Order: sequence, then C-alpha cells, then structure tokens
Amino acid sequence: MVDESSVDPGGVRTAEIIAALSLATDLAVGFPLEHGLRSALVGMRLCDRLEVDSETAFQTYFLCLLFYVGCNAPTDVGWDVFGDDTSLTTHATPFRFGTRAEMARGMTRAVAPPTAAPYVRAWRVARHLPRLALGFSGVIAATCEVARMLTDELGLGRSVTQLFAFESERWDGKGLPDGVAGEAIPLAVRIAHVAQDAVFQHLQGDHRFVADVIGRRAGGAFDPLVATLMADEATDLLDQGPAPSVWVDVLAHEPHPWSTLGGEAIDRALAATGHFTDMAIPEMVGHSSGVARICAAAAPALSLDPEETTVLVRAALIHDLGRAGVPVRIWEKTGPLRQDDWESVRLHAYQTERLLARSPFLSVLGKVAGLHHEHTDGSGYHRGVGAAFLDPLARLLAAADTYHAMIEDRPHRVARSPAEAAEMLTDEARAGRLASEAVTAVLETAGHVSQPVERPAGLTEREVQVVGLLARGLQTKQIARRLQISPKTVDFHIQKSYRKMGVSTRAGATLFAMQHGLTTWENSR
Repeated sequence: MVDESSVDPGGVRTAEIIAALSLATDLAVGFPLEHGLRSALVGMRLCDRLEVDSETAFQTYFLCLLFYVGCNAPTDVGWDVFGDDTSLTTHATPFRFGTRAEMARGMTRAVAPPTAAPYVRAWRVARHLPRLALGFSGVIAATCEVARMLTDELGLGRSVTQLFAFESERWDGKGLPDGVAGEAIPLAVRIAHVAQDAVFQHLQGDHRFVADVIGRRAGGAFDPLVATLMADEATDLLDQGPAPSVWVDVLAHEPHPWSTLGGEAIDRALAATGHFTDMAIPEMVGHSSGVARICAAAAPALSLDPEETTVLVRAALIHDLGRAGVPVRIWEKTGPLRQDDWESVRLHAYQTERLLARSPFLSVLGKVAGLHHEHTDGSGYHRGVGAAFLDPLARLLAAADTYHAMIEDRPHRVARSPAEAAEMLTDEARAGRLASEAVTAVLETAGHVSQPVERPAGLTEREVQVVGLLARGLQTKQIARRLQISPKTVDFHIQKSYRKMGVSTRAGATLFAMQHGLTTWENSR
C-alpha cells in the first residue's frame, strides 16, 4: 500500500511528516482540511501535463504542501488587525492573486468585515488599515524567512527552501519582496501559485468558475502557460479521482525516489513541526521542545526502555500540534474564557491525535500526544479517561507538560518559580489528577535538564538573554526594562545577534532561539 510509513523499520517517508504538517497549516490559516494536500495533487497533475523535469516536480510537490508553513511567524501585524477569526480567509484570500484593486478591496474587507456596523467598519479601517499597509512588507519577510528555516529543518534541502523567497512574487513583476517577474520566478513556484488558487477557488464555485478566475489572472499573477492549461483542463485537473482518500492519493503522487528520514533527522523534523505550532503565541515559544527535554530526562526514573523513551520524546515534540486549530485570540485572552472558547481549547488535544492519525508512523506518537491533558482521576480532556487508560508514557507527558506550562508566562498570569511550580505539581498528585510516580520523576529531573554551555552562533550571554526575550514577544523598551539596560543597548544587541544568527526578522530570531534551546525562562532572568 502507498501509505506504508517507511522503507525500513527505523525510518519514515518525509512526505508523511510534511503532509501532517500541511494539515496543521490548513487549520492555522482557516482553510478546509486537506487544502494543502489537494493543491499538491493539482500541482502534480500540472507537472505531468507540462512534462517538467523530476527536480521541478519534487519542488512543486513539497512547496504545495508547505505553502503556508510560515503563517505562524510572529510579526508586528497581529491577529487583532482583522475583523474576526475567518475574515482574512473569507475576504482577502480569494483575491490574493487578483489585481491590485481586488487585493486592496479584499484586504479592506478583512480588516473591516462588511457584516459589521458602518461606524465599526469606519473605525477599523482608520485604525488598522494603515498599520497593515505599513507592516505588510515585514509580514512577507517574516513568513518567507520562517518558511525557509522550517523547511531546512524538515530535511528537504536548499532546492525547496530557496523557493519561499518567491512565494509572494507575481508573473507581472508586481509582487513582493523584490518584484521578480516572468521566468525569473522558478517554475515550481509558478505551478504552485496556480494549483493553490485553483483549489481555493473551487471552494467558491464549480469548474467553470475556477477556469474563469484562473484564466483572467493569466499574465497577471500567473504564468500564462500554466494558467491557460489550468483553465482549459480545470475539470480533469481538479477531479479527486477514485483513490480511497486524499492522503493516500497524495503519498502515491510523491515524485520518485521517495525522500525518507531516519534517526536524528526524524527528531529534527518533528521539532520543526512543534516550532511551527509554538510560534503562534509568544508565551508558548519553545514549549514543545521544553516538554520533550523534561520527558527525556525523567524517562529513566520510570524505567522506560530506549524505544519507549524515543516514542515519548517524539510525542512531546508534537503534542500541541492541534493548537493550530484554536484561534490565537483565545490563547491570548487575559481574562476567563467563555464556554465556547473553552470548548475550542479542549479540542486541541483531539486535533493533535487526528492530524497524526493518517500516518502509521505518526499515529503511534499521536496516541500518546493526544493524552497530554488527561488526568488519572478522569477529570482531564479530551476523552476524560482515568488511570486505567493511561500508560506510563501518557502519565509522564501530562506531568511534564503541566510543569513546563507553570514556569512559562501566560497572557493571564506570570510564570511561576520552579519552587512554586513544584508545590503546585505535588498538589495535583495529592488530588489524584496526576500520577504521583510521574510527578516525582519530573520534579527530580526538571531543575537539572542540561542546556548547552557553548552558545550557538557565537552569541554572548547578554545576547542570549536579549534573543530569548525577543522570542517571547517583548519589544525593545520592555527588554530594556527587564534587563535594566538602555533601549539603545538592546537594539545594538539585537542587530549584532541578527548578524551572528544569519536572520533578518524577529520571526527568524524566534525560530533560531527555539531551534537552539534559547527560549528557556532561565535565559531570561
């Protein structure tokens, strides 16, 4: 079967991890599930019709799956700019590849949805549209940089990572960031643009509607050759076909030879997947990798064998993947959650398990990851099961996740000290909510999880502090107050750190910090 997870027992197809991440990007952007998978299928059909070389087909396949992988990049334009959770997808995305007038109209409606009262719309346009206009080029730079860095960690190599520099360019040269035009844009990008838009427009109308929209954009955003082919053969190119599932069909269409990962490459790819999720909320930056470090350190105390430890640590790296399906505005609330918000939060553990369930390799991890909010007394979520259902791996993950969350800031509270967190975790065990043996293992090791003494990229200790706080969303003046230095000195450290890390945006610095373990709270104190 094409959905077999690996070529050998110790490996996994790269496409499986990336396809699962693609599903998570669908949730994060607000697209229907499988949008990225379907665009990859359309991209492969376009490649067949165009008779492209194998390298272009490889690039197109993974670019379509990962087209929105930079969407969680932290920028100065936050979610509050847009009118509601779905306004960007509903109003702006249909015109992403349209004329400038169409794009402007769509973005205006995303900022001020037409369903709002006239005075509310006027206020939102006046307050937020200038901010969006000023910050839009920064958004493009951040998303492209993060996409390149994440894709590199996923093991796809430079031939794919370099494509993201062209993600927002247009055939007519009116795109960003550099106004690259025509055949100077890699063919894989030109194909992916058409495939992405065609699949999205198919949500709005039938094949004829798609053909009309794509045809009108030929010579504008799109390569006329690719767009005309799409318009002429929309019915055949968009047909799902007889495959038992889109997932199976997508894996079957990966260009040969299949790319595989093994050993530490799997861990790096899973860590990148966790970084994608954590980047969306500054207070949660580095959370997944931090939980994984605690699990790795505490596993021997529960006599877990090497195979069990590997499953546990890998599950910890991606345990919060389902958070992509919960609007950022909910995570960033400073007050009590409404009942409907709380229901959304409760679903994130379920979403994690479901996003991983299609892959035989990942489903093993998902069965552990999906239990990270369960309690031994049955009071947890999403299943509400008790101790009899929770094996040692699930119990340890729940304790590690709870402890690490306690020592992190949250929008509604400040971080607890390790001593306070230890006391609260002990109380959870006494109350029967967390397994006492797991709590003991976490507390015995949590304060001794080693960090690398040698700082990456030649960063100094002060630069590590600055980068760690920057990654957690603090602005220059806030960092200066925290470290009791001047804003000018902070800016000097930021610019010097950027050069050392080889990044150009706060989003890139944030991802670098997560990749190198610089987001621990100890680095910020």
